[in-house]
Amino acid sequence: MQYRNLGNTGFKTSLLGLGCMRLPFVDGDGNKGVDREAAYELIRYAVDHGINYFDTAMGYHGGESETMLGEALKGGLREKVWITTKQPFFGKTHDEVRRNLEATLKKLRTNYIDMYYMHRIFPGNWEDIQKTGHYELFEKFKAEGLIRHFGFSYHGNYENFSDVVAKYPWEMCMVQHNLLDTKKEVTIAGIKAAAKHGIALAIMEPLRGGGLAYAPGPVEAAYDSYHIKRTPSEWAFRYLADMPEVSVVLSGMSDMAQLKENIAIFSQADMQPNCLSTEEKSIITKARKGYESIVSIPCTECNYCVPCPCDVPIPLAFSLYNDANRFGHDSQPKRAYWFSKNAGRDATNCTNCGECVPKCPQLIDIPKELQVAHTKLDGWAE
Repeated sequence: MQYRNLGNTGFKTSLLGLGCMRLPFVDGDGNKGVDREAAYELIRYAVDHGINYFDTAMGYHGGESETMLGEALKGGLREKVWITTKQPFFGKTHDEVRRNLEATLKKLRTNYIDMYYMHRIFPGNWEDIQKTGHYELFEKFKAEGLIRHFGFSYHGNYENFSDVVAKYPWEMCMVQHNLLDTKKEVTIAGIKAAAKHGIALAIMEPLRGGGLAYAPGPVEAAYDSYHIKRTPSEWAFRYLADMPEVSVVLSGMSDMAQLKENIAIFSQADMQPNCLSTEEKSIITKARKGYESIVSIPCTECNYCVPCPCDVPIPLAFSLYNDANRFGHDSQPKRAYWFSKNAGRDATNCTNCGECVPKCPQLIDIPKELQVAHTKLDGWAE
């Protein structure tokens, strides 16, 4: 297993971290809960084979992920690993945040959290977050020994991200990045900004919810042109390993086969910063263009169509639909759409008012295509 410095924390983290948001399900379809024994086996195998970074959150698996991680690490394993967790703190009082932390400590069977995240900072809540005093509260938790370090997880654009990293002396951040998200989320510029501020960087969604583990025709052709045969997953992981700014790459591995395959990839001696040759970078660029060429709804996510009067997240629905087609694997897009549906913001809210249609530079019949997307994406449950 390859290891890297976790920013200025003094900890050497395995380059591969285990994300505990996609632990094994009983029947594999997300409907019958987590297979606890399989989850325990997965976590313990990971520790025994060099993974020392585990990421969970208060809300994962209906609030049970922290409990399962704590159970799995009994018997001395907890002292061998670094645990990061998060809580959805926004809108909560300081007392509520403290009670949540105390509950988390009990679930994890530990007296301290190695890295505690403010969960999901994004452009829409950043201004209000600064008024809450939660940063100072987290400093107090650290002084009390309840947490050893703290940071934040982020979804949003580079402009907002650059302001967040400059505002406080954060120790770590978690961001979404992969070989497709070079112009979305924080972008390469955001990754470099975090490093400039001395912030350790954890990468989430390295495989875009598992989609990048699949290579449709044009992507497969790009990868096959290289003299060394690699799986699509390895190409995606190498893209991130190449970046010296990256401390740890989180993967939500759902079965032992995935875990063993990823451990083998991250145990290769050349999974080092600047590991990609010019030719390999060119192949990744071709693969990216191959993925982007498989788009069914020509949405560019310009966001001219939003806000929708019926509160439908139109660009998101189209993006998830296109991902489902692009990857030939739709479980993650369906799961992401399920969250919109639970929030009452899915495409069935569309009243066909037509307000969005003249705003679309791509001349998309948005109400019609929303129903196409809904038919494709609806049906996930957990």
